[in-house]
Amino acid sequence: MLSLPKIPYVAVGLLEALAAASGMAAGAILSGATIPILSQSFLVWQLLLSFIFLGRRYSLNQLFGCFLVSVGVIVTVASGSSAGSLMDGGVFWSLLMIVSFLLQAADTVLKEVIFLDAAKRLKGGNVDLFVVNSFGSAYQAVFICLLLPFLSKLWGVPFTQLPNYLRDGAACFLNIGTLSSGCAGAPLLPLLFIIVNMGYNISLLHLLKISSAVLSCLASTVSVPISVFLFTLPLPYLGVASSLPPGFISGAIILVIGMLVYTWRPSSRLNNQEVDCHC
Repeated sequence: MLSLPKIPYVAVGLLEALAAASGMAAGAILSGATIPILSQSFLVWQLLLSFIFLGRRYSLNQLFGCFLVSVGVIVTVASGSSAGSLMDGGVFWSLLMIVSFLLQAADTVLKEVIFLDAAKRLKGGNVDLFVVNSFGSAYQAVFICLLLPFLSKLWGVPFTQLPNYLRDGAACFLNIGTLSSGCAGAPLLPLLFIIVNMGYNISLLHLLKISSAVLSCLASTVSVPISVFLFTLPLPYLGVASSLPPGFISGAIILVIGMLVYTWRPSSRLNNQEVDCHC
């Protein structure tokens, strides 16, 4: 594994850093209901990049299934939104968020390329998931540090004040000092978030390894209605539980139907048409 080229991992780290930076900058301006809707561009980018760089061809039922999944998410989120127009946060920030999802899609497709290339170089062997995840995360951290001067300006934080922000952030994470407001549950909640997020990302990476970037994207899309439902539960630290959006059930049904349509493979074309599903 150590003989595998490291340049793709550097590219993965750069893409992840740029995606995180642009996504956080736009996410701070856009409304909460807008982001899941714009995130459906991620699936479009996945299909396009897989077609260009991996030579994937998709059947009509797969394309229609992806369309239904996106519609299901939009119906689920938008039905309970009172945020107003999609462009309330500004055209620039909406476009920046879409670019962020383009970078994430490119990152996912590149990881699939890494797995496919490793299988050829290792003569049927596989590169370990933790190798890809660790190298990518390490390079991402390096690029995030290099981008800090630019990011601080984008976030409206003077670069000279970054040490103060980092110190206050560490104090809030450890729940010590005078920064008690807004730090309830620390450090348990941040640690739980890190653990759950790592497990989630590793699961998606494993799915990517055994299937495809598009199928991994579809699986992650299911998390949107699940998240909406969880926010209706009386969980600690969430405050007053919200109610389900009016279109939640219909949106969830459309999403599930879209997943089923995508994975459906007509028996008459099973041996004659190459598709992108490895279920």
